[in-house]
Amino acid sequence: MRSFPSNLKPEFPRLLVLGGSGRLGGHLRNAWQRAGALRVVWQARRPDDFAAFGGPTTVFDPLAAPEALRQAMAATDAVLMLAGPTQGPAEALSVHRSLAALVLDLAGGRPVFLASSAAVYGAPTQPLCREEDALAPLSDYGRAKVAMEAVAAGRPEAVVLRIGNVAGADALLGQPAPPGGRRLHVFPDGFAPRRSYIGPQALGRALSRLVRLSLGGAALPGVINLALPGAVGMDALLRAAGEGWQADPAPPEAIATVELSVERALSLGLVPDLPVTAASLLADLRYEDGRA
Repeated sequence: MRSFPSNLKPEFPRLLVLGGSGRLGGHLRNAWQRAGALRVVWQARRPDDFAAFGGPTTVFDPLAAPEALRQAMAATDAVLMLAGPTQGPAEALSVHRSLAALVLDLAGGRPVFLASSAAVYGAPTQPLCREEDALAPLSDYGRAKVAMEAVAAGRPEAVVLRIGNVAGADALLGQPAPPGGRRLHVFPDGFAPRRSYIGPQALGRALSRLVRLSLGGAALPGVINLALPGAVGMDALLRAAGEGWQADPAPPEAIATVELSVERALSLGLVPDLPVTAASLLADLRYEDGRA
């Protein structure tokens, strides 16, 4: 468990988001602008990354300019690390580990929330993926996140967040349909892949609460699965979104279900104790778009 000093409890906590110009950062920006619960500074490596971005921003490359990172962290109460590529060769993905090591070395006791992924679990052998399970990633990205988590292990300022699929920031609902339409793997039982999901508004609320809990001196686990309870089928999400799709037989290496155990998240009040549904995830996205 991680315990943080209880004298750091500002009314509107200051949060530095590293890698804030990515797709997930954009969704969180929209969620937090509506809620107004945090004062957020968004970091990116290039000025043009923020072309259509609102709110305070800072531009520097953390690995190339560690002094700029130190100064940015000194002006905030907590850090959320979203930075790092999701695709590419293993060498490029190793930046996840390097960034985590640098940020933690400069944290100065501030809580650091490191965004990890369900990809660290690989192909689950149990119905639920629990934080204490052995990790067996199958992709270079999953292995890069495991290496990042290893840097954070035992660091009192670090909380690793294994985040499920984020509706709207994923490849299913977050990108236009490819030419020829969407295609889904279908397994012999007739089902499409099922995954743990969370909507951007729900994720924003969970992260805001985590920041406040940490700055209020709460004891937090070093690793937290962060998703809504249950799992939802990708076919159900496309139906709820009014989109069609074509079925492809799932290849042997395809993973049918990845469902995260969220007992830790529930115990901290980060997510509601209600099963995830395709309808609720689409409602979350439509709220963000002003269509609710």
